Amino acid sequence: MVKQQLLDQIRADIIAHNVCPDLAKQATNLVMGDGNPDADILFIGEAPGKHEDMQGKPFVGAAGKFLDEMLHIIGLKREDVYISNIVKYRPPNNRDPLPQEKTAFWPYLLRQIKVIEPKLIVTLGRHSMENFLPGLKISNVHGQPKRRGGMVILPLFHPAAALYNNSMRDTLLEDFKTLPKILELINKERK
Repeated sequence: MVKQQLLDQIRADIIAHNVCPDLAKQATNLVMGDGNPDADILFIGEAPGKHEDMQGKPFVGAAGKFLDEMLHIIGLKREDVYISNIVKYRPPNNRDPLPQEKTAFWPYLLRQIKVIEPKLIVTLGRHSMENFLPGLKISNVHGQPKRRGGMVILPLFHPAAALYNNSMRDTLLEDFKTLPKILELINKERK
């Protein structure tokens, strides 16, 4: 369980370094991540919502249920992947994370990535994507794997966007179904 201990240390460091004290003050929980620290796939959202803040786990509300459903469609469970967010505290009233909040948490996310060593990073939503693929528009690149700094990044729309828009749901499902094939190609490359 060395990886879990390293992830726990990152959590302790965020608290010790008082990252984003204004967000921390109004949050119920620090939401680090959840899942398998040895996962091949790391999903990264933008920030916790109300349910995530209450439970201390990412993607447990309606968007999380849709994420679970999509995982099931490709033969995976939450325990097979790792799920995190860029910002680890809930922004008030579910507002978008501010650039300085994303910047403050970025080094800790990079440490999480280094510990988990995923083969594929799936960004969920434009805020998450922008940190990895700056200057690109999610509407143009969703579902297209990109290489950045030795990492394979797959930008996807945020599952919450699909909750209110059926065509977005279909798009997200189609993009999501490419994950096993992308992973297979990465595995072939690494042999």
